Amino acid sequence: MKLILRLVLLLLFVQMHGWGFAQATVEDPDPQRFSQEIQQFIEWDAKNSFPEDAILFVGSSSIRFWETHQAFPDYPVINRGFGGSHISDIQYYYDQVIGKYTPSVIVFYASDNDIAAGKSVAQVLEDYKEITDHILQDFPQVKFVYLPVKPSSSRWNYWPHMEEANSRIQVYNSDKDRLYYVDLATPLLNSDKQPKDKLFRDDLLHLNKSGYTVWNKILRPKLRTLYAN
Repeated sequence: MKLILRLVLLLLFVQMHGWGFAQATVEDPDPQRFSQEIQQFIEWDAKNSFPEDAILFVGSSSIRFWETHQAFPDYPVINRGFGGSHISDIQYYYDQVIGKYTPSVIVFYASDNDIAAGKSVAQVLEDYKEITDHILQDFPQVKFVYLPVKPSSSRWNYWPHMEEANSRIQVYNSDKDRLYYVDLATPLLNSDKQPKDKLFRDDLLHLNKSGYTVWNKILRPKLRTLYAN
């Protein structure tokens, strides 16, 4: 009887927590949907110089909407966010949004759209490992900062899987010398562990000015430390 009970509990646990591992691999979306945005980056760089040893912000719309130059005026900043992107898209356009620069620090926000598109935690983690391996090989001195997927009301049903992905990436980063994890997710939750909707735009997905103020306040001292070293 005890054995049966244990088996039942194990099955319940797998059903509740195994989504991120058991789900089949989801095909990456077509990266060509961003061809015009990437071309704009190329044209901008052709007409303007970009700073050496910059802090490079790269990722999806949370990066694109972030007024990084105003938020961090004391540092040379490059913003290469393109909304709706997956980690696979950033890897595809690696040469255009990462490889051509010489960053001192990279601030990375992605995998929000990945999980919302049905990608498993395991798939996200593998994509994350692939792109960080690529970056650390190309830039032996760079410091890489992962910003965890944010909790938002519009994607609240995905939050258990997003939280799991955050946790696994945090563990993965913890024993790597140049990979960092800065928790900008928890401050967006209230005391009931629900998203603070007042920090989001009307779509309840993207941060508003107040939300970015929270992020800036937390990230600024970490960047100060990493950039100085």
